[in-house]
Amino acid sequence: MNPRMTLQSQSRAHVLRWQSRWLLVMVSALAMLGVATECHFLIPVLPMLPLQALFAGALLAGLVRAFHAATSAAALVGGLFTAALYLATPGWRTALWPLLALLLLTLSATRFGRARKENLGVAEGHHGRTAPQVAANLGIAALASVPLGLARSFHLSGFLGTSTMRMALAAALAEAAADTLSSELGEVLGGEPRLLTTLRPVPAGTDGAISRAGTFAGFSGAAIVAAVAAFALNLTPSQAAIVVIAAIAGLFIDSWLGAVFERKGWLNNDAVNFLSTLAAALLATAPAIRR
Repeated sequence: MNPRMTLQSQSRAHVLRWQSRWLLVMVSALAMLGVATECHFLIPVLPMLPLQALFAGALLAGLVRAFHAATSAAALVGGLFTAALYLATPGWRTALWPLLALLLLTLSATRFGRARKENLGVAEGHHGRTAPQVAANLGIAALASVPLGLARSFHLSGFLGTSTMRMALAAALAEAAADTLSSELGEVLGGEPRLLTTLRPVPAGTDGAISRAGTFAGFSGAAIVAAVAAFALNLTPSQAAIVVIAAIAGLFIDSWLGAVFERKGWLNNDAVNFLSTLAAALLATAPAIRR
């Protein structure tokens, strides 16, 4: 083997690992800053609300660890994001409901047909999701919740506190569900995977591959999370439809990024997942921005 090629491969692998670390640090720091700012202004007037958010985050972290759905670090990151979501939408009708729907769907899909996934070499590790994976899948939803929470704390009106930001949050969660279900179930349910950019048959688990079964599963996941979000976040039917469309578009953007950039070693899977949820959130806000 060419030593120069080996050195280049090692350098590229190092850069790809750092993509996950940069993503984790960036998203976690921004979410933590937002939560701390909200708590600073809420404690004097609504001291129970930060405590409720802390309890919700601790409860979710404990649950995912109990089910071995995530590592300890990932559970802590998920708990932080949960607190951010609750602070932005406190009460009974909260963003925690679509988050819970996402977690239940992804946990079920990850464990479905595990033996076949292990044979294909695409099964998730036994310790569950890592902290960068949680940041990649839930980070945009958490960051979208920060301006919502700040607008609520400072009694601000306008774009940050409107249903547009709730739609962005919902679209990010719906896309994360669609992406996980399409990959986890598509690998088990069968059907010939094809590369999105060329539509040529490829082995299961190939970056950027899509299948009919996986695509249908992704559509279903997006619709379920969007429906729960519509109730929890008080979205109209037309707004919920935009959320579903944005999530599905994000799903195909994920496959395109995987086929074009991940296969070439320019992006890793965490970066692709983060960018696809970002795309879904931005697409959900597009109609309001155009007006």
